Amino acid sequence: MAVMEYIDAIRLAIKEEMEKDEAVFVLGEDVGVKGGVFTTTKGLLDQFGEERVLDTPLAESAIAGVAIGAAMVGMKPIAEMQYSDFMLPATNQIISEAAKIRYRSNNDWSCPVVVRAPIGGGIFGGLYHSQCPESIFFGTPGLKIVAPFTAYDAKGLLKAAIQDPDPVLFFENKKCYKMIQGDVPLDDYTVPIGKANLLREGADITVIGYSMPLHFCLQAAEELEKEEGITAHILDLRTLQPLDRDSIIEAVRQTGKVLIVHEDNKTGGVGAEVAAIISEECLFELDAPIMRCCSPDVPAMPISPPMEKFYMLSKDKVKEAMRQLAIY
Repeated sequence: MAVMEYIDAIRLAIKEEMEKDEAVFVLGEDVGVKGGVFTTTKGLLDQFGEERVLDTPLAESAIAGVAIGAAMVGMKPIAEMQYSDFMLPATNQIISEAAKIRYRSNNDWSCPVVVRAPIGGGIFGGLYHSQCPESIFFGTPGLKIVAPFTAYDAKGLLKAAIQDPDPVLFFENKKCYKMIQGDVPLDDYTVPIGKANLLREGADITVIGYSMPLHFCLQAAEELEKEEGITAHILDLRTLQPLDRDSIIEAVRQTGKVLIVHEDNKTGGVGAEVAAIISEECLFELDAPIMRCCSPDVPAMPISPPMEKFYMLSKDKVKEAMRQLAIY
């Protein structure tokens, strides 16, 4: 066991899987010589060589297409999209091809590809380096979608994704890379895809979220308990597709009051589906309307620092939403 940063846990997961299986390789823009724009693939080129760590042209559709083709002939590609914003040119390959290969071939073919992509704002990246596009892919059967929050989960879920026989989109919040750290086993382990994780037990309100906003949820929960005696039950979804319906229902039944938190836009986000599950399964156990604390429905992240701050979630915004739910 070692204490490591989120980014180091991701790099370790890739390294271990490449050492274990020669079919695993990495491709993407600047993943080789530069080691990735955030250094997530630093050192892999030196260890595994340019045949397994491929620097690609600036062409996301080609990155996805090559990865899908390689996966169909027995390889296990890890395709890095430098920013999740850049995935949009590859949506046809991901949604129309990767997600449907097993179904259209009547189970004769699979597509064991992992597409890694950083999501989220807070780096003054503006319109094209700050998006959370998970909702674009969320409603596509055939895709698995993972968004870990802890360093432990980052390693374990990425290893599970690489070993999975079907396509997995692996979203890493770029603010988590250096901010989030924790105990990570140095031995081989995986975290099951499709299983949520209870981060905190409480009796007054239930908070459900994923990725970086959970950092604010945990901070706010600690303050609310000290200041006002409000205790929060916090569930980390970890996997967005498939959602862990049983854990969501169990968490709701603990308190009867639910706040859903995510950085993606409010309308049409993952939280809307979580709210629908709760309405279908727990309607008569609710003691308050389901609340959501999300980014505003504006076209993109502002480049202006004050406007970015206004757009972004924060501990104070989440704390106020939790307080309002508790006193409802």
